Amino acid sequence: MDLLLAVRLYINKMIDESGPGMKVLLMDKETISIVSVVYAQSEVLRKEVYLFERIDGGGNREIMKHLKCICFVRPTRDNVDNLCHELKFPKYGSYYIYFSNIIPKTDIKQLAECDEQEVVKEIQEFYADYLAVSAHVFSLNITNIYHEFNWVPETLNRVMQGLSSTLLALKKAPLIRYQNSSEMAHRLAERIRQLMAKESSLFDFRTAGPQPVLLILDRREDSVSPLLNQWTYQAMVHELLGIQTNRVSLADVPNIAREMQEVVLSTEQDEFYAANRYANFGEIATSIKQLMEEYQTKAKMHTKVESIADMKTFIESYPQFKKISGAVSKHVTVIGELSRLVAQNELLQISELEQEIVAGQLDHGDCFQRMRQLIANPKVTSLDALRLVLLYTLRFEKDPNRDSHTFAEMLRKKGLPERWLQLPDKLARFGGSRFRLTDLFHSETVSADAFMRRLTKGIRGVENIYTQHVPLVKDLVDQLIKNRLKEPAYPYLGGVELKERPQDIFVFVLGGMTYEEGYAIHELNKANPSCRVCIGGTTIHNAKSFLEELWNADQP
Repeated sequence: MDLLLAVRLYINKMIDESGPGMKVLLMDKETISIVSVVYAQSEVLRKEVYLFERIDGGGNREIMKHLKCICFVRPTRDNVDNLCHELKFPKYGSYYIYFSNIIPKTDIKQLAECDEQEVVKEIQEFYADYLAVSAHVFSLNITNIYHEFNWVPETLNRVMQGLSSTLLALKKAPLIRYQNSSEMAHRLAERIRQLMAKESSLFDFRTAGPQPVLLILDRREDSVSPLLNQWTYQAMVHELLGIQTNRVSLADVPNIAREMQEVVLSTEQDEFYAANRYANFGEIATSIKQLMEEYQTKAKMHTKVESIADMKTFIESYPQFKKISGAVSKHVTVIGELSRLVAQNELLQISELEQEIVAGQLDHGDCFQRMRQLIANPKVTSLDALRLVLLYTLRFEKDPNRDSHTFAEMLRKKGLPERWLQLPDKLARFGGSRFRLTDLFHSETVSADAFMRRLTKGIRGVENIYTQHVPLVKDLVDQLIKNRLKEPAYPYLGGVELKERPQDIFVFVLGGMTYEEGYAIHELNKANPSCRVCIGGTTIHNAKSFLEELWNADQP
């Protein structure tokens, strides 16, 4: 189950099926992102694709009949209309059309009627309607899905399409389980089941072993994970700088070189990033030092070019030398900026308190005093202060001593925009105890299994005070792997039940997942080699994007 490889194979097939010759790749806004996260432009160029165009970019493209056109678009009404216009007035010699999802037969008929010059050589459905972030992580890149805590029909349809395409790409027809406390999860589960029944021939996959399982969760069950500072490389970059389709903007970094204002972090194109994305902040410093030493060794080899043999060696090793040079510059710049922000904003102190709040180690009095001290610190940003207050709101939701007024006044003095002062109340409605199935803070009676897990963890000790938190999804999937996930809370849709332990599991978080959760699933995959788990979400959140999701969730 490799989500990234599935998309790469689709793109390879698109390009190969058109045969040799110069090609143009015609896409829409969303499919450009789908392709760019799995392929560098230089890789596509090596496959004789010399031009990249937008189908919705207007009619100002040149007529180039010597080019073959590979068209990869989503099956939307606008794209079909644009294609109809394109085929009536073709700009290229031939067209190979690929839709990223299921397209109605009526639309295919309409395209055929518009192809008066018979330039279309191929029309196919290739199910790559998702962003393949890594082999086991995917995103639909859809934000603000909640509309008064319910679905907007158009959004539900888009999420259903994206999620079903991942199942089709990996050729899986799963049993469906969903979070019973979430009506939105239930509706999405029903829509997936209806689609699988309607398109039964597409989902007719004969596989050995237990039937796969799709588990649909709601972000509202765990509002803690998106609020925490992160300390693994990938999650830390997203939290402090932001990652959008593998791109990281460094334009606001002081004294940044022009060529470093935007960098690409891709597991497919960057060996250092692939090897270190889950390393913690301390380990990264050691890894970058080793990378620099490797670069310096190669640089010394190239200082003396005195003979034909030296020149030959230099030319042969130059691409690798240049690649290492670029990786060193990029990662030193990124890690340097992360270090600057950690020191400037007192993130170590903030993270320590965050972790102690969510680990349930502080009583209200201690937490209140430490929060007052940190929030009053001028180095602490208003965003970080707000995150502490939101975690406090969840942790002490039922505590009679909870003092929201004091923190609201402190946030106001720090210059927090007035609308964000409403977020603690919004969070209580979004992910408070009345909605949740789970006691996130272990403040109530726990099961014998959970008690033993906590006792064992206490005996071992906490290896890192900044990474005590374990996202809820890890515990849920661990229970699912062991066939212990409680059915009343996470029922099977349609009464069908899996008696065996599942081998292939899809987890989907409506409302958005986090990179911390992606790392947790990576760890589960390592610990359970006989089981393969993929996780995806409507988007991948950092704190800023989650607060926007939270703000919009109960808006009419």
